[in-house]
This record gives sequence, C-alpha cells and structure tokens, in this order.
Amino acid sequence: MNKLNHTNTIKNDRFPSSLFLVYFLVLLLMSGIHTGIIVGMNALGWNKIIQVILPLGYWTVVAVGLTLFTKNVIRKSYEKPMHDLADATKKVAEGDFSVYVPTLHTADRLDYLDVMIIDFNKMVEELGSIETLKTDFFSNVSHEIKTPLAIIQNNAELLCMEKTPEKQKEYAEVIFQTTKRLSELISNILKLNKLEKQAITPVAEEYDLCGQLAECAVNYEPVWEKKDIGFDADMEDSVKITADAALMELVWNNLFSNAVKFTEPGGTIKLTEQSDDSEIRVSVEDNGCGMTEETRKHIFEKFYQGDTSHAMAGNGLGLALSLRVLQLNDYKIEVESEPGRGSKFTVIIPKR
Repeated sequence: MNKLNHTNTIKNDRFPSSLFLVYFLVLLLMSGIHTGIIVGMNALGWNKIIQVILPLGYWTVVAVGLTLFTKNVIRKSYEKPMHDLADATKKVAEGDFSVYVPTLHTADRLDYLDVMIIDFNKMVEELGSIETLKTDFFSNVSHEIKTPLAIIQNNAELLCMEKTPEKQKEYAEVIFQTTKRLSELISNILKLNKLEKQAITPVAEEYDLCGQLAECAVNYEPVWEKKDIGFDADMEDSVKITADAALMELVWNNLFSNAVKFTEPGGTIKLTEQSDDSEIRVSVEDNGCGMTEETRKHIFEKFYQGDTSHAMAGNGLGLALSLRVLQLNDYKIEVESEPGRGSKFTVIIPKR
C-alpha cells in the first residue's frame, strides 16, 4: 500500500464548505419566504391569529426538514461508517481476519476517516499474516519434533530387544545423534524467538573478522576431511569490524555447515574475504547441488528445506537465524546459485 501524504491529499474536514453554503442559502431563502408571507398577510388583512399560526407552522416545517437533512448527513458521514468499522472490529476480535471495510471516497478524495479505515484494513491484513505464520510455525515445530522423537522411540525399542553388542552400539549411536539434533532444534527455536523479540541485545565490540573466519573454518576441518572435501581460503591478513562476535559466529557456522551439507565428497568449498573503502564482503561458495530460483526465494523462511534429501542433516532454521542476526547489525546477504553448479552466499558488511 502506498504511503499517503496526509498534509497534501487527505482532507481534515468531513463537512465540506459547500454543505455550509447550502445551509446558508436555504436559511436565507426561508427567511425571505417568511418575510414575504408576513408582508402578504398584512397586505391581505388576514386575521392576526392566522398571521401568528402560519409563520409558526412554516418554521416548524423548515426546522423538521433541516433536522432530517442534518440527521441524514450525519448518518451517512459518521454513523454508518463507524457502525461498519465497529462490526468489523468485533469480527476481528472473534478471530475473523478476512474482514475488509471499503473506504467512503475514491483515492483522490480521501479524508481522515478514510485513512483510519485504510489503516484498519492494513492492520487486519498484518494480523491475518501473523496468525498464518503462527499456525505454520507451530505446525512445523510439531512436525520437526515428532520426527526425531519417533526415531528415538523406534531405536530405543530395538535397543531393548537387541542382544548383539554391535547392533546395540548402532542403535545407541542413532539415538545419540537424533537427541543431539533435537537439542539443536530447540536451541535454535529459542535463539530465533529471542532475536525476533529483540530479547537479545547485540553487544558490539571491535574484533578481527579474519581471525574469526579462520577459527570457524578450522572447526569444520574434521568434517571436510571425512567427506574428502577441498577447502580454499582467500582472505586479508586482518580486518576489523565492530559487531557482536558471538552472534556473527552463528552466521559463519551456519554458512559453513550448509556448504558442507550440500557438497558431495570430492567437492570444494571456497571462503573469500575482500574489502574496500566502503564495505567488507565475505563469501562462502560450494560446488554442490545448487538451488532453483523457487528455492532461493524461500531459503530464509523458518523450517524451509529445499533439498529434502538432506533434511535429516538440519532443521531449516539456520539461515533464518543468520538473516535475523545480519538484520540486527544492518548487514546484507546475497545468494547466487544454479542447480548442479553450487551456491554462493555473500555477507556484505558496510564500513562505518
């Protein structure tokens, strides 16, 4: 919805000058007619009682007519739209977010009541979106928790029945890895909830970004070696930024984790850091399965996993967490990807 220019396009008066002009002319005309009646009755020599009763009856008719006209104007201008708005508000309070109240005038003749109605419709639309997101969120959380719990239950039953030590160890390992994944899911949900509510206040401090990137990369070295993945790094010796180091570490770990997850054995991951006078660009690039354009549109949504074949390796919250951290710091992230040709995530950090 376009932002309205309240000072130039919105009328602050629901009673236009033309309406007051109508009242003025009508009263002036009625006064003239009254004078004509008095003069006529005197000229005709009518009875004095009639000369009193007739003007009273005339002004009674005029008063009734003006009262009914004013009531109709007020009803159309205030009562009906306010009743419609009240009915719509009641429906929203009862959980109906499909409510829409039409404006009283066209876009070029809006007044302040129209603006209130437009803002109400926008609020209802936002509430409907939030309700949908909340429903989807709980549905996704339920699904994500239900799956590992089922795995744990099945393997626990098998563990209880199994007598072979090798098989027992195998079932126990599955239980351990699944509980670890479940713990990470709950931890990420709590972190994301705090970040979205801004319950976590970033503590900005100056630190060496290149050093942090190197430490995060080293932590993934055993995983790369296990999958026989090559790793290349092209970074400056040192570059300072002012940010919350712990939160930014979440971003780099998620990008490295995704690169490892979607890179097949024998593939390569490349870390690049470059800077100029205005910004620092950090890229994590892989030559894995890549993404379609449709997948790229949704990758930062909670619980979204474009490649379901890797679903057991994550919970779809990593990129949502990363985006929120970057938004809190006023940083940006760009994504380049093609199916079968890998993906490249680039974090842009402006120099201040």
